[in-house]
Amino acid sequence: MKQGLPNKAAGGENLRAPEKTNAEKGGGLRARAWRLLRRGMEKEPGIDGILVTVGLCIIALLLCVVMKDSLKAFIETLVTAMTTEAQKILTGVSG
Repeated sequence: MKQGLPNKAAGGENLRAPEKTNAEKGGGLRARAWRLLRRGMEKEPGIDGILVTVGLCIIALLLCVVMKDSLKAFIETLVTAMTTEAQKILTGVSG
């Protein structure tokens, strides 16, 4: 004979609680999937800004390292062109 509570008492009433249905347990697979999806899609405050800032810093560092010589030449060309144009303006030579 099994140990534990009997299914029926002497008077015929059921002593065990009835099994819960899926709706009573919190829904089926679809409801549990929706709850999981909602929890996963909640926005954490502040983390987006930090990630964007770190990403931009990494990109800037990579550009400085990889493009160092090219950037130097580009900036020197701009400065030379602007200096020449400024000298023309100051001396009154039109080009």
